[in-house]
Amino acid sequence: MDDAMWAFARVSGLVSMVLLTGSVLLGILARSGRPLLVIPRFSVSLLHRNISLLAVVFLVFHVAPLLLDSYARVNLVDVVVPFLGSYRGFWQGLGTVALDLMAAVVVTSALRHRLGQRTFRVVHWASYVMWPLALAHSVGNGTDGTSAPVVAAAVVLTVAVLAAAAWRVSAGFLETASLRSSGGTARNGWRP
Repeated sequence: MDDAMWAFARVSGLVSMVLLTGSVLLGILARSGRPLLVIPRFSVSLLHRNISLLAVVFLVFHVAPLLLDSYARVNLVDVVVPFLGSYRGFWQGLGTVALDLMAAVVVTSALRHRLGQRTFRVVHWASYVMWPLALAHSVGNGTDGTSAPVVAAAVVLTVAVLAAAAWRVSAGFLETASLRSSGGTARNGWRP
């Protein structure tokens, strides 16, 4: 049973990583206000939210079996407090920090209307820290983290996120809302 839980936890962690990458990419696209191929702009935001929630579901599928696995020896404290784990503590700690950041982003997203737009945006910027921590955790802590398929996937995901982040901070990143309000001349100035 431990082997099955370990395999399920590992696969669900990788799926969560891919979904998290999609969420980051869609979040950047949603901020630009541009459509995605045939998907209208408003649907890009909904897709971003739903893929983010699906990434959280797979993250739960990743962590829950590890709590029951005698080899991994993960306990509830390890899930919340970083760098205390007994199995590859540093890499596990990076995953814990990423999980904590994801929890902060999810909570502020759920309470967005009560917290205000500014607080939501500041915390949402944690996604840019959370993503590389989660990727480092998946490569460093995973039993197959150095296998060719996982390394290839990590390279593809990294290139995609770096390209999107470079576009996000470039002068060419025009936000549709800014364009409408300024008559088409606005440029983004580091606003999430």
